Amino acid sequence: MNKKILALLLFFVPVISGCVQREILDDIILMEGIGFDYAEGDQITGTILYPDYKKETEPEDVTYSATGDIMKTILQDIQRQAARPVAFGSVEIVVFDMELAKKKGILQLIDAFQRDPAVGSGIFLAITENKAKELFNGDYGLRGNARFISMLIDHNIQREDLPKTNLQRFMGDFYQIGKTPYLPVIKQNSKQKIELSGVALLKYGKVVDVVSNEQSFFFKLLADTFSNGLHRVEVDGKEAAVQSITSTNRFELTNREPSHVTVHIKIGGTINEFTGNKLTESVIKKIEQKFEEEIEKNCIQLVQRFQEKEIDPIGFGQFVKSKTRNFDINNWWESAYKQMEVTIKPVVTIKEEGVIE
Repeated sequence: MNKKILALLLFFVPVISGCVQREILDDIILMEGIGFDYAEGDQITGTILYPDYKKETEPEDVTYSATGDIMKTILQDIQRQAARPVAFGSVEIVVFDMELAKKKGILQLIDAFQRDPAVGSGIFLAITENKAKELFNGDYGLRGNARFISMLIDHNIQREDLPKTNLQRFMGDFYQIGKTPYLPVIKQNSKQKIELSGVALLKYGKVVDVVSNEQSFFFKLLADTFSNGLHRVEVDGKEAAVQSITSTNRFELTNREPSHVTVHIKIGGTINEFTGNKLTESVIKKIEQKFEEEIEKNCIQLVQRFQEKEIDPIGFGQFVKSKTRNFDINNWWESAYKQMEVTIKPVVTIKEEGVIE
């Protein structure tokens, strides 16, 4: 390397590094979770959650709360309570209570996170049936409550019925023409136990509907793909557990005016449990057929429900727009989406069979 260039590089490195504001970890509070609750007077109560690490003991969860009209005011009040500066660098989960999400909406609060370079786009967002402050004050595991909640969401995305979701996906769905966002719903059953209780559907940043756990499987078939799911199918009074489910979906525009979309869903899985005496080829065919019927029925019901509420978490509008020149989004929401016909064509293939009870 040219000696002059090397000398210039060596000169600029300390100059550039000197421009970066550095923080010593022991001198700041790295919050891992932040929650927002609806408060009296149409205000918002914000609660931050962070782990307090001590020598030779498990970290202890600590919370600070404050009430105000906007997040900046809330964080200023929290800073006044804390002995060290509070930083966003380790945020894993942002939670909004259901009352706030229905009455005021959450877009203004989320916008502050997407604009902050210290916040990663992969953080999880969720709605809670309880107050966020109550949720954070539980005791869910040795790794801390924020970590437990984020792992709960991630686990249910990877292996259960929750479609992929995080800050980046939420904002992408919000700004996408012809699609509306969704978020997981968390329920606190006790101070030691929480669970996912459904998927919240939002319109203009406000929750307008919730898909129950019973319908979440079919919602994910439409909105996402499965890589390792589970579903139970009942045939002739016997129950089969179809596991290791993989799924793909493909949309086809089969008519334009009125719009007619055919959704092709392919599912593969194994039967690892069956309560009958013998799992024959004919019984497997019956299970496949019954599974396909359930998928068609429940997916159509969900689509019709979304049309009635004028929300589109599946993204039909986005798909039709990609196939249509001069797509009119106003006409889509006013009439075309409501009149759209949807056909569900599922194909289920049982690849293996396992335990028979």
